[in-house]
Amino acid sequence: MNFGTVGTGWITESFIQAAQLSGQWQLTSVYSRTEDKAKQFADTYNVPNFYTDLEEMATSSEIEAVYIASPNSVHFDQTLMFLKNKKHVICEKPIFSNSAELAEAYQTAEENGVYLFEAIRNVHTPNFKILKDKLPMVGELRSTMLPYMKYSSRYDLFLQGEEPNIFSATYSGGALVDLGVYPLYLAVGLFGEPKQVTYHPVLLRSGVDGSGTLVLTYDDFVCTILCSKISHSELPCEIHGEKGTFVLEDAAPISKITFVDNRGIESEILSVELEEQNMVYECKNIARIIETENDQEYQQLKSWSEIVLRITEEARKQNNILFASEK
Repeated sequence: MNFGTVGTGWITESFIQAAQLSGQWQLTSVYSRTEDKAKQFADTYNVPNFYTDLEEMATSSEIEAVYIASPNSVHFDQTLMFLKNKKHVICEKPIFSNSAELAEAYQTAEENGVYLFEAIRNVHTPNFKILKDKLPMVGELRSTMLPYMKYSSRYDLFLQGEEPNIFSATYSGGALVDLGVYPLYLAVGLFGEPKQVTYHPVLLRSGVDGSGTLVLTYDDFVCTILCSKISHSELPCEIHGEKGTFVLEDAAPISKITFVDNRGIESEILSVELEEQNMVYECKNIARIIETENDQEYQQLKSWSEIVLRITEEARKQNNILFASEK
């Protein structure tokens, strides 16, 4: 399937590498706001077409799908442009700023007979499926701790007085929507939608969260998510039940899963070794869903995106974290 990319950062490069490894995608076009950057990126990947006009790219017959990895705040407008031109869209997380945008985009996709996906690598890995299938091993769930805390080098710039996109309300940034979505997707994919959401953020001068603790309340247990871009943690993720505990090396891409029985010291490794370029799994799955028109899987992914965005939106509103598009 021929595809193009919007954005020239490291995440776009990772997606291109994964798409090529999957054997199911052919990069034909790239976009950047500046001609020099667009041409340089095209030359790097030996791509015939480069664009500085997004509408020209969206109307091109050279692409059937597009991967969007631009600043969060422009995802919505760019996505609509491609959907209206009957191109499938894979939009990097966080997909949009709020649920209203998501609903309109999905409706636009349906009206134009194309698919819309949020790029979130961890739920596409084989280890996520293993974890979901093996979840009954822990017995009755009692608590879950899902940390994802990675110090960002851009915080150094923020401390020097600058305002990088990821720490900006103008660009729909913050720790929860940038990093917290990984463990949040894990929770939603495994446990469904919580009954209650409470968020306790560390607010920055820009009006967004640098870190925070998200508490998801379910019927019989609580899931606690720790996210941060201003501090770092090596803590594993843990899922606690009455029969045992799952220990996950990380929330994304879920590289290792160990089951520890509560009544003994024995442990069992359940995970499989992942490809080094772990985005390859989402590339393969998305291509397969499009090609086979697998509506059941598509609707599942759509539902997860809707729930995750509702949660992050509620968490932000509780703390008056408003993006520019919402003011």
